[in-house]
Amino acid sequence: MQARYSVSERQVCFVLRVSRSSFRYRSVVADDSALRLRIREITEIRVHYGYRRVHVMLWREGWRDNHKRIYRLYCEQGLSLRLKRPRRNKSAQRWQPQPQGLYPNHVWGMDFVSDALFDGRRLRLLTVIDLYTRECLGICVGQNLGSK
Repeated sequence: MQARYSVSERQVCFVLRVSRSSFRYRSVVADDSALRLRIREITEIRVHYGYRRVHVMLWREGWRDNHKRIYRLYCEQGLSLRLKRPRRNKSAQRWQPQPQGLYPNHVWGMDFVSDALFDGRRLRLLTVIDLYTRECLGICVGQNLGSK
């Protein structure tokens, strides 16, 4: 606009509603390829090191970058540590697929359902269903239903 309409920088910034300091800003990005390479080397040697430990090692080597920059470079390279696999509970290890009914009254299933009344008291329901027809064969309702 400045060259086309032969107006001053101040007038162009006023019309476009841009601050003059933003208009004149030139990015000064530091070259971080050496730092990226060193982070990659450390994480290949020390597989279990996270970004905090990598930052400490870099600090001892003389790199004076803060932990936030190290974290950003660490994540950009996809070096985040994998989380430990969650341990499965004992009952899940012995889980077997649920049998499907082939005809009515072949396989039944039962389950506890729980809810709360308006005054906060718990209400438990034991439901028995036919897995083939999905029909509820029986229901037992109570406040103190135990598993027995």
